[in-house]
Amino acid sequence: MTDTILVTDQGFGPDDFDAPIAALNDAHPGCGIDLASSNDPNELAGRLADIPLIRVDFPSFADGRGFTIARQLRLMGYQGRLRARGHVIADQYAMARRAGFDEVEIPADLAKRQPEEQWLSRADWRAHDYQARVRGTASGRIAAE
Repeated sequence: MTDTILVTDQGFGPDDFDAPIAALNDAHPGCGIDLASSNDPNELAGRLADIPLIRVDFPSFADGRGFTIARQLRLMGYQGRLRARGHVIADQYAMARRAGFDEVEIPADLAKRQPEEQWLSRADWRAHDYQARVRGTASGRIAAE
C-alpha cells in the first residue's frame, strides 16, 4: 500500500513512474529529479531533455514558490513530466495545472480529507481561470473579434 496518491485531470491514481527519483545533486540521466522549493531551476539548464520527471516540493500549502518553479521550467523548454508534491490542496489544483504541472502527488491522509470529487471539480482548470471569466472566454484565450 502506498502512502501517496497521484492526482491528475482524471482523478486519483497510483504512481506509474517506475524510474528512480533522486535529489538534484544525486541525479543521473534517465532518473527523475526532486527539486526543493528553494532550488533554482536554472541549475537544470542544459539537462532538461535528459530528465523524464521533475518533482517540485511544496513544504506548505501557503508556499507558492513551486508554482514559480513550474512556470520557469516550462519557459526554459522543459517538456517532461512535471509533478507537484506535498502540501498542495484541492483549491490549488487549477493553479498548479496553469503553472505547468501535469500532476500532483499528495499524502494519503490529505486525500481522505479532500476526496477525489473535490479535485475533479477543479480538473477543468481552464474554466477556473479568473482572467478567462473576465474576458468571457472559457479557454483563457482572447476571443477573436
